[in-house]
Amino acid sequence: MHMETSHIFELARQLMAIPSVTGTELEIGNFLASHLAASGYRVEKQEVEPGRFNVMAYAGKPRVLFCTHIDTVPLVLPVREDENFIYGRGACDTKGIIAAMLEAGERLRKAGIQDFGYLLVVGEETNGSGAKAANTLKWDNEFVVVGEPTGNKLARAQKGTFMAELSVQGKAAHSGYPEAGVSAVTGLWNVLTDCTSADWGNDPVLGKGTFNIGIFRGGEAFNVIPASATATIMIRTIEPRQDVEAKMRSIIANRASMNILGGTNPHPMHVVDGFETTVVSFGSDVPYLGNLGKPLLIGPGSILDAHTVDEKMRKQELLDGVALYERLVRKLLA
Repeated sequence: MHMETSHIFELARQLMAIPSVTGTELEIGNFLASHLAASGYRVEKQEVEPGRFNVMAYAGKPRVLFCTHIDTVPLVLPVREDENFIYGRGACDTKGIIAAMLEAGERLRKAGIQDFGYLLVVGEETNGSGAKAANTLKWDNEFVVVGEPTGNKLARAQKGTFMAELSVQGKAAHSGYPEAGVSAVTGLWNVLTDCTSADWGNDPVLGKGTFNIGIFRGGEAFNVIPASATATIMIRTIEPRQDVEAKMRSIIANRASMNILGGTNPHPMHVVDGFETTVVSFGSDVPYLGNLGKPLLIGPGSILDAHTVDEKMRKQELLDGVALYERLVRKLLA
């Protein structure tokens, strides 16, 4: 491997070796701020909460911003590599992507292109706090290129989300005398069965809406009719959030209570001729970045590797990502 390609792998490994599970981004933020300043960028920090900040860096007056997140999901994994892959937490989500964006920036500056910058945010893996904070600032740029693992294809759209906790209160009784009680587990089970079999829509671009029961809790003992049961659900939506909420209320009727935990609408992206496209079922910071210009969502790596114990990035795909980011920014600025 010649010098330039080994440099990007070294940077990716350095970033991955610094643990930055959501809430503990201080060290990685300081590393990136120092790295960008040493590379000759103007660097600013935006405090999101004590010990957590977004890193902003500018070559010239940015018309395009590279944006991705510096936090990862648990658990911290050892960094290793073989001939074809780099392995470790953040390999594809998204420390490898940060390395690709930084390398693309170096190539752009060598070619005399300065109209770009970086926004590296905290908190994407939980509540988007970094992106929401960044969105409150005054931005003049025209495009924001958000990095997530899309297999180096431009996402035409991402599905929305709807998260809620459902709960049912029953009446405890001796299991030998079930007629004396009301099973909360059975009640909630019936509601969830109806939710699972419901039609969550089918869109020609986004595909099908999907319903997932993430957590189910209920009951106290095998010989007691359960008095309470709760479930946490998530829908990957293709319809407006208010329509999804209305459909949930209609299915539940008066059989359970619903506490809405959050959600986003499906989100279309900006696409550019000459790049392969895809549609993604995962969430990103894009819905929170409306003031940063037209959103594009693209990056090397597979989302199927993200959040796994074998998270990895193919080295060739990382190099392809650098070239792709450089070509994309040139096209956006043309």
